[in-house]
Amino acid sequence: MKLNFIFISLFVILSNYFLPFGEGGWGCSYAQTVNSSAHESALKSGNSRELSKYFNTTVNLKILNQESIYSKADAEKIVKDFFTKNPPKSYLAKHNGTSKNGAHYFISQITTANGVFRTYCLLKKSENAVLIHELKIELEE
Repeated sequence: MKLNFIFISLFVILSNYFLPFGEGGWGCSYAQTVNSSAHESALKSGNSRELSKYFNTTVNLKILNQESIYSKADAEKIVKDFFTKNPPKSYLAKHNGTSKNGAHYFISQITTANGVFRTYCLLKKSENAVLIHELKIELEE
C-alpha cells in the first residue's frame, strides 16, 4: 500500500513540476472545468448508486485486497458492499489535479467506524461527461 501511495505522490509531483502551465497543467482550462464535487459527494455519503452513475462502462476497482477490472454493474455491487460494511462518518478531500493527458484525479480520506480509508479516483472526460475509470479504497496506515 505504501508503494501505491509513493507512486501516486511521485506522479503528482512530477505532473506539477513538468506541466506548471499550459495543457494539462495548473493553467489548463480542462482542469478548471472538471467539477468532481458530484463524484466526491457520492463517496462522502457512501452512496454507491449515485457514484456508479459516474462509472465508465468498465472500472479498474481496488477495494482493500480485491482488485480487478469490473463492469459498471459489478463495480456498483462491490462498492455497495464496502459502504454497507463501512458507512462513512467523515470525508476529507486531500488533493486533486490534472495529468498531462487530461485525466483528472482526486485523493481523499474517508473515516468509518472500522477505520480510516484513503481513496484515489481517476476521472476521464468523455463526450458528454467526466467518468470514473479507476477507484481505489485502501486502509490508511
